[in-house]
Formats: sequence, C-alpha cells, structure tokens
Amino acid sequence: MNNNKNKIFFSGIAGSGVSAIASFMAEKGHRVYGSDRAFDINPDHPLKQTLQTKDITIVPQDGNGLDGSFDLAVFSTAVEADRPEVLKARELGIPVMTRPEYLSEITSSFKTIAVSGTSGKSTASGMLAFLMSRSGLSPNFIGGGRVTQFKTSSNPGNSLTGSSDYLIIEACESDGSIVNYRPLHTIILNLSLDHHTVDVTAGMFNTLIKHTKGKIFVNADDINLAGMAAEDTVTFSLDNPSNFRAEDITYKPFSTDFSLHNVKFTLSLPGRHNLYNALSCIAVLAELGIPASNIAAALPEFQGIERRFAVHLNDGKNLVIDDYAHNPHKIASLMETVRRISGRVCYIFQPHGFGPTRLMKKEYIQTFVDSLRESDHLILLPIYYTGGTASKDISSQDLADEIKAGGKSVEVMENRKDVLRKINNYNTCIIFGARDESLSEFAEEIATSLRFSPPLQGGARGGNG
Repeated sequence: MNNNKNKIFFSGIAGSGVSAIASFMAEKGHRVYGSDRAFDINPDHPLKQTLQTKDITIVPQDGNGLDGSFDLAVFSTAVEADRPEVLKARELGIPVMTRPEYLSEITSSFKTIAVSGTSGKSTASGMLAFLMSRSGLSPNFIGGGRVTQFKTSSNPGNSLTGSSDYLIIEACESDGSIVNYRPLHTIILNLSLDHHTVDVTAGMFNTLIKHTKGKIFVNADDINLAGMAAEDTVTFSLDNPSNFRAEDITYKPFSTDFSLHNVKFTLSLPGRHNLYNALSCIAVLAELGIPASNIAAALPEFQGIERRFAVHLNDGKNLVIDDYAHNPHKIASLMETVRRISGRVCYIFQPHGFGPTRLMKKEYIQTFVDSLRESDHLILLPIYYTGGTASKDISSQDLADEIKAGGKSVEVMENRKDVLRKINNYNTCIIFGARDESLSEFAEEIATSLRFSPPLQGGARGGNG
C-alpha cells in the first residue's frame, strides 16, 4: 500500500462500507474527514462519536467541509450526483472515487482474500479476520458487518488493521464492483436471488474467479454454484463430497458441534448457514498453513456480527432476536434455525427498498408460505425507504395478501407501537430486515415490553390466520 499519508474526505461516512474504509485509513495514519446526513439529523449519533474518537473530523454534509487541500474525495454510492459535496469536489478539482472504486484500489496493494456470496459475507469475512488474528497472522480487514469482538470506543467493529499484507474484504455483488477485484484467494459461499437475478450474479462470480490469482473456495452443496470451478478450486460442504465436509453435526439452539478431518469443532453460532460460513474459513486457514487443532481452539470464541442473530432477551421464558436477514435465502435460513428453538413464533419483517421488494416478491411470498408453521404469525412493517426516486408501486400489503392466500397467518402494521401491543401474545419474537439500524432499537423495545409485561390470558395467536 502507498505509504504516503493523504488527506481524504468520505461523504456518506455513516454507511457500513464507507465507515469501514474510513476507519481503516485513519488507523493507517491518513487524515480523514467525513460527513453524513444521518449525523446532520442526529448530532449525538453513536457512530459519529466513535469515529471522532479515532480522530476523524466530522463536518456537515453541505459542501463547506471541502477545500483544495484534500487529496481525494470518496463518495458512498448512496450519495446522489447532484449533492453539494459532489459538485464542490469537482469544482475544486479534487480526485473523486466511489466507495467500491476506492476499495478496489486498496485491495491491489494487499494479498486480498475476497469473501463473496449472496448470503453470509459479513459473518464469514468477520469470522475469518477473527480466526486469522487468533492464529497470529495479524490480518487487515474491511467488512460490512460489525464484528462483536472488534468493537471498541474508537472502532465500529467493521475494520481491523494488522501488520501483515493479508486483507480480508466483504466482496459485495450488489453494485457490480465485485468484477474489479483481483484477489489472492476467493470464497464463494452461495448463490441465490438478491440484488440481481441469479444469472447476472453468476456472471459476476465467474469474472471474480477468473481474476483470482490463488485458490477458489466454493460451497459444493449449492446447486447454483455447480460447475463454477477452476483448476485451484477447494470445496466445502455438509451433504455432498468435498475437500472440507462436516460430519457428526449436532445443531443446538445457539451453537453447533461438528467434526472435520477427525477434529472436533464447536461453533458458538446456530444454524446450517453459519456452519457453511465456518467451513469456508477453516478451508482458507488450512490453505494458509494453520493446524486444524489451532482453529478448533479459537472457533468457539467467535461471538458473531452485530444484527446477525443478536439476542436481546433470553430469560428462559421469552426470547427476542434481531437479524439482518432480508433476502429469501437468508430468511429461510433464519426461520429454519428458529424452528429448532421455539414452537410458536411472531416474526416481524421490514422489507428494504421498493426495487428489491419488487424483484424478490414471488420468492418472498414462497419463502414465508413454506416456512411459517400453523403456530407462527408474521407481521410485515412498511417497506423501508431512504429517499430517492424509487417507484412506489409495491407495498407490504401486496406480500401479505398472497401469503395469507397461501394459508398463513399474516398482517401488515404501519405503526410500531401497534406491534408492541400485539407481541405480548408471544414468547418468541424475531425482528429482521436490512439497513435500518433502528430495528435493533425496536428489538430492545420489544424485549423490554416482554420482560415487564405478563402475557395476555389465553395465549391467542392473533393476526389474520
């Protein structure tokens, strides 16, 4: 990486991907400034305070924080081209890059390990960074999710600076930038409908494979990844034959035990989906020369990612979990895991964005029709909207109508206060959806409500079932 210390401006610095790069560059000794409309709205935003503790200067998002002294201005893809800071940077002749363009430039200076897939990237990349750290490899890490054990008063948890030339990144296909990475190694966890159709995403993954210098680590159980292999492919699986196939698997409510190559492992995260994440990491670590016994000793310590099966209440009677699940595959995995814990669940889902909801409407409906049990109830919140020019030609009610037609108990609730009145009928509540961090606060409200309010008599299921 270039050792020259630069003065860099990040617009949209509150975003998970931008804050990770900004924190990383600040740790590497660069002078970092940034702005975000979220900080303008809430001057006491906790992330703002965390970034300031790292000596990152936060300014209003009005263009006045930019001057000709900056070496580079990096913009979140969520910042529109007509915003004052974009116009000011171009007026001043400051070099401008998008977040994915800048991340691609950073990765070229490291032995990069790209973690890709339509689900699980945040957990797998964070887990790999954690395990490499515990193994003495001192990796660098730029992720999206916040790793619980990386969080400090000055680190949001989504980046890590190490002394080695290894860099682990979450290689997201959503904006197409994945085709620009040229990593040393690549993990492909899975392939399903998310931001793009399966065929479009498959094309991006194939390009990433061609650009990878070393090994490709592929889930051998994923039918959509079948045939997506190269000469140096290493496979992992639970069902099909592979180089790293888990055996003797015991799924517990909040953890998983398994064996691999005659070594016993414990993963302190539940569900098949997290076991795939762990297998991908073990395969990479083996390639890097880390003994299986060392990995087995460190794996139980990993506590996961913020908003990934985050337990807000578990008092033996009530259970409240907050999760980032937002595409059909993630939702199905979440609900499969929850079924092992509770026989009667209230699911509360907030779809994210009108475009994604429109794209995945059919698959959303099918997932809920297939996964909801007779005893379960689904509450849909209004589609999360952050502004812009999206066509609002779909609603949560459109999903609810067809899920109800499939024989399932479902309703739409516009007001979260109404949800709080409803959930006292349930002991297990699962809140899930992407991007909106207030969902975590809402999960805590639900936990508080259940903690201090006795359930209504009769335990009626409620809803329109």
